[in-house]
Amino acid sequence: MADVARLAGVSSQTVSRVSNGYAGVNEETRQQVLAAMQELGYRPNSAARALKRGEFRTIGVITFGLSTTGNVRTLEAIATSAAHEGYAVTLLPVAVPTQDEVRGAFSRLGELAVDAVIVILEVHLLDAVALTLPPHIQVVVADSDAGDRYTVVDTDQAGGTRAAVRYLLDLGHETVWHLAGPEESFAAQRRADAWRAELTEAGCTAPPLVRGDWSAESGYRAGLELAAQPECTAVFAANDQMALGLLRALHEQGRYVPDDVSVIGFDDIPEAGSFLPPLTTVHQDFAEVGRRCVEGVLRQMRHDMPEHGTTLVPTRLVVRDSTAAPRGR
Repeated sequence: MADVARLAGVSSQTVSRVSNGYAGVNEETRQQVLAAMQELGYRPNSAARALKRGEFRTIGVITFGLSTTGNVRTLEAIATSAAHEGYAVTLLPVAVPTQDEVRGAFSRLGELAVDAVIVILEVHLLDAVALTLPPHIQVVVADSDAGDRYTVVDTDQAGGTRAAVRYLLDLGHETVWHLAGPEESFAAQRRADAWRAELTEAGCTAPPLVRGDWSAESGYRAGLELAAQPECTAVFAANDQMALGLLRALHEQGRYVPDDVSVIGFDDIPEAGSFLPPLTTVHQDFAEVGRRCVEGVLRQMRHDMPEHGTTLVPTRLVVRDSTAAPRGR
């Protein structure tokens, strides 16, 4: 730092302010310092900076799998929001969501020096008595049923589902079939419960639930089963990938969408508008989920403690060409 200051003709304090991104340095001086840094190959020592400030400017992210659209897009949003706040992200995927695995993940993150942790936990686990997160670590949980024990950020799973089912009923369908996600998934359970509740409130009989595993392949297999049900005129799929497989199965079995069967998905992935036909789906604002997760851990770190409990990010129904009134209506 002294060498940079000497070459740039400024004080070491000015070099420190420039390297740390502080305001109060005029642009001409900043450029002089940056040019000197580049010429000398100077890089700030992050370890020394962390010791001085008492923080590492890094947020750890624990996630149980990166195979689902929701997890990947939430992670992307967290990384983008963290970078905007001047923080890096350290990712630690965990293969099996058990107490020992979670404890080991927190230990490894401690060794990697992080200031706080965001847990992307799609499965039912944090409500289990056996699992507790370390009390001394600032934690925000995304996509979980952790309840009031932690700060939780999630999309409005139930509201989005109810809007989708209500839209199909308003089109004139007598009931709505449901292609659900896996049983262990919190999001899948929330959507299945809301689907059933909306039908019940409307005085409709809920058909037998059909399950997939979030993949297009499972949606295709379930679609073959649903295509064989002549009374099935509307299907709400718990995610867009399964809806894609469902569309293929219906097409192969001669059940046209939306003339014979209306289909609604969930997520609004970028490709949803390019399905054949373009998919009506529930839009999730993953960018807002990521932003609120980062905001939550930063508030905890700054001792501006957010309330424990769940913050819901609104969803909205995006209507495209895969839905219509049933034949004869």
